[in-house]
Amino acid sequence: MTLAIHGRPFSDSARHAIQSFFDELVLRQYPVQVSASFQEVLRQAGIAHPFGERSFQSKKELAEADFLVSLGGDGTLLESVTYVGERQIPIVGVNFGRLGFLATIAPGKLQETLNALEADQFLLDDRTLVHVDSEKDVFEGITFGLNDFTVSKTESSSMIVVHAYLDGKFLNSYWADGLVISTPTGSTGYCLSVGGPVVMPYSGNFIIAPMCPHNLNVRPLVVNDSGVISVTVESRSKNFLAALDTRSRIVDESVRFTVKKEAFVARLVKMQGDNFLDTLRSKLNWGMDARN
Repeated sequence: MTLAIHGRPFSDSARHAIQSFFDELVLRQYPVQVSASFQEVLRQAGIAHPFGERSFQSKKELAEADFLVSLGGDGTLLESVTYVGERQIPIVGVNFGRLGFLATIAPGKLQETLNALEADQFLLDDRTLVHVDSEKDVFEGITFGLNDFTVSKTESSSMIVVHAYLDGKFLNSYWADGLVISTPTGSTGYCLSVGGPVVMPYSGNFIIAPMCPHNLNVRPLVVNDSGVISVTVESRSKNFLAALDTRSRIVDESVRFTVKKEAFVARLVKMQGDNFLDTLRSKLNWGMDARN
């Protein structure tokens, strides 16, 4: 079994678990490739491992792997998706972060997880990606995201106007701080914080949700993901912030974006008994009441 590994800086409390994980990989003699950025994190943390010669900085440098292991939180897993891309390598999300909506495997179950991968005792959870096109290469060739695409005002600018179109037909002009276009996976992220609904992962929808709209009767809208959403922005500062998952850029207001469903998916590895409804209850504290 061949593994690729990506991660972010971690706390001192996670150091022992990560060292134990790499020790286990050595014992099992797996071929391992580690992302270049995580190689540096491991070096600074004093994590000993023999996999320093093989690293990758982009999806072009990622060799053939059976799984990509994401060591971190949900942000780390979103970065891992960009390394995998259209190759759809299954991603194993190990939660060393805080919330863990996407990275649901506990650090203490790493050895158990490796056993399950070897025995083919896991599930593949295919998640829809959002694809974004524009006249300029805003996101350096990585035009897909797992959670959402957003346009918003910059820190120093006032409210913007977002003109939105659905399949070429005018939808609305949103006078707001911005607009979130979310996948079902992203419905529990930024979209939820601006008042959007929680949507089941396989519903086949996108959510269009305004950020702090000037008109209070403007509400989030759920649309079919087979359509194409187009947005243009008016701003007094003549620019705005465009973000695709964790990647953001300030762009000129002349840039027009089109958003649609990506042709490929993100494949998340889930262990037996792990399901979305359990995650909702545990992560959002649904049902947490002193009377229960």
